[in-house]
Amino acid sequence: MKRHWKVGDLAKLTGLTVRTLRYYDQIGLFSPSAQTDSGHRLYSEPDLSRLHQILSLKELGLSLEEIGSVLTGGQISPLEIVHLQIDRIKEQIRRQQKLLEQLGHVSKLMQGKTQVTVEDFTDLLQAMQMGFEKPVIERQASWEQHLDRLGDFLAGGSGIPKSPKSEEDKQ
Repeated sequence: MKRHWKVGDLAKLTGLTVRTLRYYDQIGLFSPSAQTDSGHRLYSEPDLSRLHQILSLKELGLSLEEIGSVLTGGQISPLEIVHLQIDRIKEQIRRQQKLLEQLGHVSKLMQGKTQVTVEDFTDLLQAMQMGFEKPVIERQASWEQHLDRLGDFLAGGSGIPKSPKSEEDKQ
């Protein structure tokens, strides 16, 4: 027997609001696969997979319109979306580990009553800044490439990825 969830149950399960799920249905991004006799939305397990893709792409910075185009065009598979998430999380862990190491170094210096140098603080500040700035810059560059591919696809192109933009083209 297949499992189905009503919109309220799905909202509780995912942490989204009923209003958000209804909006996604209204714009054609995420529609239920069935309805009850009384017209209530019923979502299935494959619907949950699509919702995961939508939320993952949204988290990666795409607009709802872009997400709809990506999912409709089949430019990115569900597996590729999962791999993008894995790569993003690994990078976050690496940055956080570096920051933790920097903080540990400064803490040991302070505990040992050793003078903390300007370089120690600037290294720490740089590690902290990388945690805020780098994901935004990387995400923007990554999605510019994905959106270029998507634009080619929507324009009737071959879908073959373009060569990466040069620094001059990006500015």
